[in-house]
Amino acid sequence: MPDSDPHQSDLTAFLEQFVTDERKERIRHVLESRTRYITVVLEDIYQPHNGSAVLRSCDALGIQDIHTIENYNPLDISSGVTKNAHRWLTLHRYREEGEQNTKRCYQQLRESGYSIAATSPHEVKKTISLNDLPLNQKTAIVFGAEKFGLSEYAKNDADYNLQIPMYGFSESYNISVSAALCLYQAVHKMREELESGAWQLSEKERTELHSAWIRKSVKNVSRIEANYLRGLQGDKESS
Repeated sequence: MPDSDPHQSDLTAFLEQFVTDERKERIRHVLESRTRYITVVLEDIYQPHNGSAVLRSCDALGIQDIHTIENYNPLDISSGVTKNAHRWLTLHRYREEGEQNTKRCYQQLRESGYSIAATSPHEVKKTISLNDLPLNQKTAIVFGAEKFGLSEYAKNDADYNLQIPMYGFSESYNISVSAALCLYQAVHKMREELESGAWQLSEKERTELHSAWIRKSVKNVSRIEANYLRGLQGDKESS
């Protein structure tokens, strides 16, 4: 239901009676660790298990928002790989036919206050090591397709190009491994360097996600909501 609905909090409270105490406590605990300070961008990932593995890592590390750029390849989510972790994430999909969706995504991120770090195994302009990634403002980390990596636009229009240190003969990591390495270090650094209030969700964001997650936790939720709303309507008509 829309956030502006005056009955949203009442409806959420009503739905909570259908949720176990264990799940309600888990939701409260996860909300404490959720962040939008770091977000992830996936550009034209075409192997379902790779994109899905990244989503699972994002959930495990407390990253809420994933931006998927789908110029050529639609993101295909495998619930067998994510173990349904994707149900708790917020996906922003850029997939307008004939549009430069990477540009649209970058514009949206910058309007929302993010700096953009594009990952690349090669030296390009503004290349920095993962160890030196600055987190003085909200940061979006961008990962590219399995074989070809990021588009030229994605690399050239980023604020930084992020390189993971490597010490062997391999030129790059698998994308899901790259994401796990980058995000683990970035989230750890964020928690070490920033006060909790700077990276945690706002009260409004927590309330919105709490309502959404309670709803996702209830079986036959549409039917239950419909009965609830019919009851509200009946109360209004009889008053």
